[in-house]
Amino acid sequence: MNKLLSEFLGTFILVFAGTGAIVINDVSGGVIGHAGIALTFGLVVMAMIYTFGDVSGAHLNPAVTLGFAIAGRFEWKSIPGYVLAQIAGALAASGVLRLLFPTHEKLGSTLPAGSVMQSFVLEVILTAILMLAILRVSTGAKEKGITAGIAIGGIIALEAMFAGPICGASMNPARSLAPAIVSGHLEHLWIYLTATVLGALIAVPLAKAIEP
Repeated sequence: MNKLLSEFLGTFILVFAGTGAIVINDVSGGVIGHAGIALTFGLVVMAMIYTFGDVSGAHLNPAVTLGFAIAGRFEWKSIPGYVLAQIAGALAASGVLRLLFPTHEKLGSTLPAGSVMQSFVLEVILTAILMLAILRVSTGAKEKGITAGIAIGGIIALEAMFAGPICGASMNPARSLAPAIVSGHLEHLWIYLTATVLGALIAVPLAKAIEP
């Protein structure tokens, strides 16, 4: 139960801080800025790895949980509990943001700025890069330690920095699902549910291929 609570809390904080930065940037006239939003996502993931990595592994992402299972590092029977905890945490965060900012239309939803193909391909590649790094720096199915926090948080910030303006740089089905449901912007949700999982799956054989 402590693992599921950690995944719930970690994903809540991730979505609350990350999408909250998008919302607050909108209502404050752009004070945070795109770079600030990207850094917020990277920093909150880094902080959650240090906070919950030793407990649950700080997956905070259904695609990462599935990737660990495909790689043989995580029990398949534990996937439903982890994914439900992650989605519940994300939904709770978006619900709180809706209460705090009731007139905000999108609540940080990931929506393609370019074509659907651009966003799909970008999300596949971004998530594959993220999952590859996670598999290389994690211990078993746990993201923990100084190296993991810096590497994973840094990659998320980097990818959000350069790809965010086009696809939203989700890399996380739960992060996209929650604000889409709460705000009602479901029209492009399928991109972020499928491309992120596909990217994580692609990363697994790549990680095995480069093992020393």
